[in-house]
Amino acid sequence: MLSIYFLQPILTFWGLTRVELNYNLIYTPFLYFIIVTTVLIFSFTMARYISKDKKDQSIFIASSLIGNTGNLGIPLGIALFGIESVAYTSMINIANIFFIYTIGIYFYAKSKFNLQSSFKNIVKIPILWFALFALIFNYFGFTIHSQIDTLLEMGAYSAIVLQLLIFGIYLSGVTFKSINYTLTITSSTVKLILLPLVGFIVLVLLDVDKMIASILIMQLLVPLAVNNVNMASLYDCKPYDVTMIVIASSILFIPLLFLYIQLIGF
Repeated sequence: MLSIYFLQPILTFWGLTRVELNYNLIYTPFLYFIIVTTVLIFSFTMARYISKDKKDQSIFIASSLIGNTGNLGIPLGIALFGIESVAYTSMINIANIFFIYTIGIYFYAKSKFNLQSSFKNIVKIPILWFALFALIFNYFGFTIHSQIDTLLEMGAYSAIVLQLLIFGIYLSGVTFKSINYTLTITSSTVKLILLPLVGFIVLVLLDVDKMIASILIMQLLVPLAVNNVNMASLYDCKPYDVTMIVIASSILFIPLLFLYIQLIGF
């Protein structure tokens, strides 16, 4: 509650006021949607061949596309690209939130939820409103007093620490019992290999700025989000299997991150 309703909105507002509003800042989340939607079509087509179980199919489609763009993506962007990346990673995270609360919920709860209800949930998320306020604030060129800016920066970094702390606590409480290897391997493969690969191809074809492209690829590469487990638990869609996929993708993410860093240098 503290993270979602207080610190993350501060982080989002702070991030979106770090750089001057420009075409690339608005264009970036649209590129993210194009890439994710392309892989969504592929996953939807392949789901029936992965498993005959409807819940397994839903997990494969949704979980492999919902990345940890907030908990890991934003602080990782700061580590690799500096605070200038926060505006872009925040915009991508907002795009991911829209995806989570529409397509994600739809597949996790086909029989219990609908798209109209998910859009109502989107309206209740303060991050989206703070993002809109920040964009308006940025567009009109308003300035922030240095002392207020310091407070926002403290809140932003507190959000990053708390997000990583929540993720670490969550991982430490998991016990390994039974693993759905097929679902875990296929979902992790789509998330960590296919999705970034499709993103790379799209970005090269569109000749996107190298800095923006690198940030996008990084956000596409991050492991599965903890929100996958939250939604799977809420709608009784095999939350333990989803938990194992999150852990597997997080572990595999470490060596792939090293390869990604080498790609940036190239």
